Amino acid sequence: MDTYSIVKSLHVISVIAWMAGLLYLPRLYVYHCEVEPGSEASEKFKIMERRLLRAIMNPAMIASWVFGGYLIHVAGVMSDGWFHVKLLCVVLMTIAHMMLARYRRAFEADANTKSQKFYRIFNEVPTVLMIIVVFMVIGRPF
Repeated sequence: MDTYSIVKSLHVISVIAWMAGLLYLPRLYVYHCEVEPGSEASEKFKIMERRLLRAIMNPAMIASWVFGGYLIHVAGVMSDGWFHVKLLCVVLMTIAHMMLARYRRAFEADANTKSQKFYRIFNEVPTVLMIIVVFMVIGRPF
């Protein structure tokens, strides 16, 4: 395999890991809303959420950006319209990631003010963005 194929493979792997976290963390928040703040279950959710964010999501997001940056440089797609849409979606995913990190800090402090419904709806945001990214990359419509 050449360097490009290796980096592309690492990019896909890191995106899969990042997406798994972006889809799972809001679901944990839905369940976390159901338990009493300070309870044993709440403390267990705090551990799970922190580990997911710090050990999987943060490194996967960083790796996705690093490997993606290399691919952008090598492939020379900066002027393609589909790429601009993809990049916008990736920026929005990064913002969603940061919002989830902020919500985790609220749960950590037993200060969550969001509802289960909010997190259920928020859970759909990365899914929609992922669908758009996949269609942009595979279809390259413009």
